[in-house]
Amino acid sequence: MESVLERWDWVVLGLYFLALIAVAVWVVLQKNKNTEDYFLAGRNVGWFVIGASIFASNIGSEHVVGLAGTGFASGTPMAHYELHAWIVLLLGWLFLPFYMRSGAFTMPEFLEKRFDARSRWFLSVFSLAAYVLTKVSVTIYAGGIVVSELLGIPFWYGAIGIVIFTGIYTVIGGMKAVIYTETLQTVILIAGSLIITYLGLQEVGGWGQLQETVRSVSPDHFNMWRPMNDPDFPWTGLLFGGTIVGIWYWCTDQYIVQRTLAANNIKIGRRGAIFGAYLKLMPILIFLIPGIIAFALTIQNPEVFAVEKADRAFPMLVKTLLPVGLKGLVAGGLMAALMSSLASVFNSCSTIFTIDIYKKLRPEKTEKQLLTIGKIATGIIVVLGIIWIPIMQKIGGGVMYQYLQNVQSYIAPPVTVVFLLGIIWKRVNSKAAITTLLAGLVLLILRLGAEIYYQPQLAAGETVSGIAFAFAKINFAHMAIFMFIFSLILCVAVSLATAEPNYDKIKGLSFGTLTAEHKQENRNSFDKIDVVLSVLLVIIVISILAYFRG
Repeated sequence: MESVLERWDWVVLGLYFLALIAVAVWVVLQKNKNTEDYFLAGRNVGWFVIGASIFASNIGSEHVVGLAGTGFASGTPMAHYELHAWIVLLLGWLFLPFYMRSGAFTMPEFLEKRFDARSRWFLSVFSLAAYVLTKVSVTIYAGGIVVSELLGIPFWYGAIGIVIFTGIYTVIGGMKAVIYTETLQTVILIAGSLIITYLGLQEVGGWGQLQETVRSVSPDHFNMWRPMNDPDFPWTGLLFGGTIVGIWYWCTDQYIVQRTLAANNIKIGRRGAIFGAYLKLMPILIFLIPGIIAFALTIQNPEVFAVEKADRAFPMLVKTLLPVGLKGLVAGGLMAALMSSLASVFNSCSTIFTIDIYKKLRPEKTEKQLLTIGKIATGIIVVLGIIWIPIMQKIGGGVMYQYLQNVQSYIAPPVTVVFLLGIIWKRVNSKAAITTLLAGLVLLILRLGAEIYYQPQLAAGETVSGIAFAFAKINFAHMAIFMFIFSLILCVAVSLATAEPNYDKIKGLSFGTLTAEHKQENRNSFDKIDVVLSVLLVIIVISILAYFRG
């Protein structure tokens, strides 16, 4: 296997890794005094670093390669998910004040403060299992492919090497190492990908020529609004189902929220979220559009710009468009995407295990002992990730990989309902919360079970009579909408049928329990510039939605 990199590319890549190691060493020398230092970087991180970390955590190598591949094969429908930038604003304006007021380290801990220990236990165990089976495994699998393709080394060497390198600085440095290395990685990733977009547009003949070339072969490529009955991208599923998943991912998932909790006050955390929201718009320009550019180039000059399958679109652009040196920069950016996502999930798993499980079981442990456990937990997650690699190799291109991608659409609805209702409606009680979460788990198992059982018929396009088959056949994004509505009705019904919560106990954790001091604190936590930037971002999102109509 030959590397696409040449000597000067290796020099640039080497400089990138040296810079990364320098940042990690600087962070390690700061030392972590306690769990707040290790898991939340001492709650003393600036808005720029928080925003960059939110972006870097979100963008993994599978995101880069997969989004470009989707742009190549299907066009702009997946841009709906990148326009979730407005949901990142929701984190800063709606959710974050309640999280920071609670003093919680983790999302399960917030649930205990708002409801009870049962909800905390459920979300802790559920999140850890989901992280290991989806985020860790998918990121390592896709990352192994990217690294082996770029460097010309076997898949196993690439996957294990990147896992161990990332694991070392995550274990030693904790959240500080993760969040500061992610800032560097964000700059590298955006710079490299912007160069690809610019050179690609030049090669294809500009934006107008790009649209003309693509529409001549695929008229719907620039249409984000596909029919409701579209099997892959129904606009209803993408807009409404996608929003449900988006609120879960951006506003309630430890993986993302932990970055904003590293701020020392609500204002800094919110500004970090606003900056992260603007960065979240970038993937459309730097990943999705390059995929469409690759599609246009294969039409214009198929001999030079050949793509065997959609997911090879971005690597093809790297190989054919970039001069020596810049290939190394973009290779560094792709590896940055992998390492930042991997480091984030390692640290989030470690935080949940240490704070929500171990500390609950062994409350007498000192801060120093908890720090040690946090490092050991990170190490165990690294090992589990490596063990999972051969399994991902076997199922990576098949049906199960698709299930691992879709499963978040079934995880999201009940969690979204519990967090959202818990904050906006004080009447929601602990019985309603745990009932909704458990019912959501049952629905998730039933749906995945039905999909697996009927997979041969679904793949062949056959029609089988019966409710179970009809249940399995529902588009996954539409399924998220149905599960959300069911969870919402269940949560409200159980809340109204059972006793009210103790409002003194949840003071400040729901809108109906805010005191005059809390309201004044909220008013003091933002300036006019925060409002203007947030409104501007919403206008940009609406403009993009209106532009890509076919």
